[in-house]
Amino acid sequence: MRLIDLLPGAPAEAGEERITGFAIDHRKVAPGTVFGAFKGARFNGEDFIGQAIADGAVAVVSAPGVTVQGSVHIADAEPRRAFAGLAARFFAPFPDTTVAVTGTNGKTSTVELTRQLWRMAGFHAASIGTLGVTTADEQVSTGLTTPDIVTFLSNMAGLNREGVTHAAFEASSHGLSQYRTEGLPVRAAAFTNLSRDHLDYHGTMEDYFAAKMRLFTEVVDQDGVAVVWADDPRSADVMAAVRTRGVKLLSVGYQGETIRLLDRTPTALGQTLTIAIGGKTRDLKLPLIGAYQAANSLVAAGLVIATGGDVDLTLANLQRVAPVRGRLERAAITKTGAPVYVDYAHTPDGLEAAITALRPHATGKLITVLGAGGDRDTGKRPLMGEVATRLSDSAIVTDDNPRSEDPAAIRRDVMAGAPGATEIGGRREAIAAAIAEAQAGDIVLIAGKGHEQGQIIGNRVLPFDDVSVARECAA
Repeated sequence: MRLIDLLPGAPAEAGEERITGFAIDHRKVAPGTVFGAFKGARFNGEDFIGQAIADGAVAVVSAPGVTVQGSVHIADAEPRRAFAGLAARFFAPFPDTTVAVTGTNGKTSTVELTRQLWRMAGFHAASIGTLGVTTADEQVSTGLTTPDIVTFLSNMAGLNREGVTHAAFEASSHGLSQYRTEGLPVRAAAFTNLSRDHLDYHGTMEDYFAAKMRLFTEVVDQDGVAVVWADDPRSADVMAAVRTRGVKLLSVGYQGETIRLLDRTPTALGQTLTIAIGGKTRDLKLPLIGAYQAANSLVAAGLVIATGGDVDLTLANLQRVAPVRGRLERAAITKTGAPVYVDYAHTPDGLEAAITALRPHATGKLITVLGAGGDRDTGKRPLMGEVATRLSDSAIVTDDNPRSEDPAAIRRDVMAGAPGATEIGGRREAIAAAIAEAQAGDIVLIAGKGHEQGQIIGNRVLPFDDVSVARECAA
């Protein structure tokens, strides 16, 4: 592909340059690369323009006013968005049907459940998000909920080459604010919920919400569909914006108009959902526990239906979905018969949802192990401690990816909101203590890391898997 094919207005002398790839890291530039020079939180890509050109960059995308010599300069007030548009033209084609999910909690489960429903309907489907790139055949980690735009678009194009026709991806607030989900058609977009998270990056809840709203006001196709969980305090704002733009709306939940949840009854290994859709009332036996898993499942069904899925088949398949890795995943049974669950809950709202989901299944005590990540929003730490002690019968505060911070200081922040909780710094020791405490009828919840396979301490990632550790401690 030539530069002029991507950029019709390219200078004649440069238009015949062959494009070989795109990069936002100057170390990945090779002859024929289009380089994105953006200001970031830690590095300024504009500082590496000269090196990128020396290494063969044929064009540089940056903000106006930046000096670029020896290469075509593509200046734009929103350089990340301009870069994404060019990259999408280079990497296309993509899967025929793509959908995106945003919200504080539930993104991972919703995209994975959407993938499962499509697969059961006979489509070659994939999901991209916190769990990595997942297909029916494999799961490959990307390391981020929303990877950088080059990785994201190249992954999507690769899925298309592999025959994937349907793909669901997580649209994080970071990804949306940095234009990491741009360029490809998005046939449907979903909103799950909004609660406190990532204020270390966004600063305020309104800025955090505004970042997520871009999915509905700018990213989803104009003739696409917005699927909104109607029961969140901010759902009305999302639906108002969707209506203003003129995108078709499909609402789900107790207050939903398209799929209305009428009743939810916990069962031994799941729950029965009574819903109303298309003028009919139906009972669904969902093999997942908890209110939030009911919400994620119905939003996933909404996305499938919004993109042409048969209603009867989709609802029937919803009764056959499998648990999502690290999302209320039953990891072990203790010697006393107490089940041990692992969940990714790392916000006050997510922790409350996980504990509330498990409470109906505990005839005895509910024991929660929790921590908080370093170099992240510090204000949520005491709030998480408060939730754990208020809703659990026993809470153990431990370490959870302290990163560059002092682990003891992070635990103090959590303990400030958790009077009566036990503090055990070592995560393995904390898990072992919770399991040793559990008796028949009790339930243990290990919150925070979910599917993660490492503990981040300083600049090292030490192997650590909550599920594996729980099984070892319960043996």
